[in-house]
Amino acid sequence: MKKFRRKTYEIETSKLKGMQNVKFAILSDLHGVIFGEDNQELFDAIMEEKPDAVMILGDMLVRREIDTLGPAEKLLTKLSENLPVYYVLGNHEQYFMECVETQEVYLQYERRLTNAGVCFLHNEHTSMELKGTDFVFYGLELPMEYYKKPRSPMLSLTEMESLIGIPNMDGIHILLAHNPKYGNTYFSWGSDVILCGHYHGGVLRLSEHYGLTCPQFLLFPPFCCGDFHRGGSHMIVSAGLGEHTIPLRIHNPRELLMVELKLPFGIPTGSVGENSDETRD
Repeated sequence: MKKFRRKTYEIETSKLKGMQNVKFAILSDLHGVIFGEDNQELFDAIMEEKPDAVMILGDMLVRREIDTLGPAEKLLTKLSENLPVYYVLGNHEQYFMECVETQEVYLQYERRLTNAGVCFLHNEHTSMELKGTDFVFYGLELPMEYYKKPRSPMLSLTEMESLIGIPNMDGIHILLAHNPKYGNTYFSWGSDVILCGHYHGGVLRLSEHYGLTCPQFLLFPPFCCGDFHRGGSHMIVSAGLGEHTIPLRIHNPRELLMVELKLPFGIPTGSVGENSDETRD
């Protein structure tokens, strides 16, 4: 039976106006993998963590494999009945959407999920108040040329701003961006929290932050997995829940991430979070 671990990253921020911790569940790169009937094991693990919202970082599907849409749709529909769900596309969803043969099937999938309450962010942003704090969620959707193997173009700050705008609204800014290759540009853009996936933990994971390669066939790619920090900005890269392109995982467990925002030490909060790092069947 396939397994995944749960891991929580804690980020301290004084921007929590409601004086309460806020927790996000992070799902990335499921690639059609199923944990229990209709992903019940994965659903239960998410709900046990009691997150305030769910962030979907893309590649829940496998391109060309239409049968992977159903399990993803069932899971996300069930989650959206209980929690706010925000979804940015990965390259596999984009392939579905741009391919003439599969476009209509994908668009129906997205319409059904939208009707169920899932918020898709196609180079868009939306705001929401959680526990007294204003959040702004941005979804960056890069053109497919930025996923070329192994050489893809650089992403300048100007190009990123032309796609998604400038984060000039009040509140805590959360950037959902499937591809972590452009982490330096994401940091320059100015989000408080950056959430990425795509690299599958480096396939062969060498440490918390380093892996051997990735689906774009880069060796020792930067921003491969784990947490990265620059000034007041924090980037979390998920190793994902599935695999594709290089269908291996070595010293590299599938993972369900939680990201918990909390007030700096010494400032009382209305709720206290706990770290967890466990394996689930």
